[in-house]
Amino acid sequence: MKITVLSLFPEIFEKFFSSSIIGRACEKKLLEVQMCNILSYADGAYKKNVDDSPYGGGAGMLLKPEPLFRAVEDIKTRDKNDQFVTILMTPQGRRLTQKIVESYLDFNHMIIICGRYEGVDERVRLNLVDHEISLGDYLLTGGELAAMALSDAVVRLIPGVLGDSRSHNEESFCEGLLEYPQYTRPAEYRGMKVPEILLSGHHKNVSQWRREQSLERTFLRRPDLLEQANLSERDELYIDQLREKQKKH
Repeated sequence: MKITVLSLFPEIFEKFFSSSIIGRACEKKLLEVQMCNILSYADGAYKKNVDDSPYGGGAGMLLKPEPLFRAVEDIKTRDKNDQFVTILMTPQGRRLTQKIVESYLDFNHMIIICGRYEGVDERVRLNLVDHEISLGDYLLTGGELAAMALSDAVVRLIPGVLGDSRSHNEESFCEGLLEYPQYTRPAEYRGMKVPEILLSGHHKNVSQWRREQSLERTFLRRPDLLEQANLSERDELYIDQLREKQKKH
């Protein structure tokens, strides 16, 4: 997969894309990262004309359409055989979910535009990008941190990136539920003991315990997720028990 990030501050990404799992993905040639400075496509001799005040007045500045259109068109011309998805990171976008993250594996080249200032010219939204994505209902100074989060979420799903192929399948949200509690050595620390069932070696019982813990954690912390989760009849019965228990308390 290729990820091309359009930003006014590409230096922010240097350490991020060279470290940890993403850095190893690049070393393994599973990921190719391209940084694109929006200033390189600006008008004027000094390449600084990337923003302007909004028509009709108002606070702040908007990113102009010309540099963004030029940048995206240049990338698509250079890598014309790729399957592209162009994403604008903006608080006005759809909230990022695991399902959306997984959908980006259908493409082999993500172009991520990092918004700045008061946003971008509306013509960019309407005619240049495929998706507008938000991390949540809060504001950041720019789209760079959001672009990192999106990149990390997608890259870890690329086959071969994670050491254990089971890792992302067992994590929070992959089945529509929060992940179950996890423990490691020592079996007892400061009087706090690992649940006996995890030490039993009985894989079927461990699996059932984990499922119930995942259901309970989701029920208590994110009940909204249960509405779309793929639940078995046994899961439904367990959730009914949790509801009855909650009523009694």
